[in-house]
Amino acid sequence: MPDLPAHPDLAQLRRQAEELLAAANAGDPDARARVAEISDRPVLASAQLAVAREYGFTSWRKLKLEVERREILNERDLGRLIKLLEGEPALATATMEHWCDHRRGVAPLNYVAMLRFDSHRLRLPHDLSDTGTIARALIAAGAPVDGRPGDPETPLITAASYGDADVARVLIDSGADLEATAAPDAGGIPGGTPLLHAAVFGMTDVVDLLVKAGAPIHGVEEAAAAGDVEKCLTAKTPPQARIRALVMAADHQRLNVIDELVAAGTPVDGVDEQFGRHPLRVASQHGRPNSVRRLLEHGANPTLRDAEGRTPLDLCRQPHLDRSGHHQVETLLEEAHARGAAATAGERRFRQ
Repeated sequence: MPDLPAHPDLAQLRRQAEELLAAANAGDPDARARVAEISDRPVLASAQLAVAREYGFTSWRKLKLEVERREILNERDLGRLIKLLEGEPALATATMEHWCDHRRGVAPLNYVAMLRFDSHRLRLPHDLSDTGTIARALIAAGAPVDGRPGDPETPLITAASYGDADVARVLIDSGADLEATAAPDAGGIPGGTPLLHAAVFGMTDVVDLLVKAGAPIHGVEEAAAAGDVEKCLTAKTPPQARIRALVMAADHQRLNVIDELVAAGTPVDGVDEQFGRHPLRVASQHGRPNSVRRLLEHGANPTLRDAEGRTPLDLCRQPHLDRSGHHQVETLLEEAHARGAAATAGERRFRQ
């Protein structure tokens, strides 16, 4: 069974039905068989139903509604959404199915929480507006703020993972569970809270929202992402937890926490044994110039490579949708490499 494309086009689907009907009427055996499964009358309605069923829908009308719903959500068209839900209220909650990029299905509220992150793939503007407005309309129409029982993650966890602070704010204001946890088989962080997801995926705006709303902080790693380790960092804090905390501080540009962790003996070039994350490489890959500068000041080595042989500069130069911070990081690392090369050349001359 084929899946619907990521970019819905009802006109193209109509053409598919028209072309199927034309082929059947021209005697094409495959086309005739596909239409005959629906009706012994080769008419447009039969061809449309054949196309709908091949995409997993029980009727052409349901296929049209699904395509229309996704188009409305992509365009964040509040007026059309309200009109659609007035006639079809179930579409506020019904799983969006049979899409090539969401094969497991996705709830509309979770889909909206992913829109900003997926904007490039969906050919939408990078700086989307009105996602929060659309989320609020879905909730008003009956979308459960914490999702349905059995969902792999709540909408707030999705918003935290994908970094949509506007949707997260609407969900928090609507009473979303700040301590909900993802399912054991969830694709993000199994068993993780919204705060942990925002912390791990570098979504600082959402971290700040959650902390302000009262989300509890569990452990030095989350505390580092939030910007305050005073109550969590002790002499008994395990070395690996300290390193993970330094990675978090670097990813969220919590410079005071970087200083505190290094001063407490955390190795600036330590590597998280569980996930292989290294403070300077993470900060470089994610375009965090302030953290890169501070880590280099603390003696971080810009030439250390990861398991795939990539330096921080290599990771910085990878394609990124938003390169607003990467240009600064690239300059800082290039200067650090130049200083290192000059120092090495000087040492060689001295030895000679």
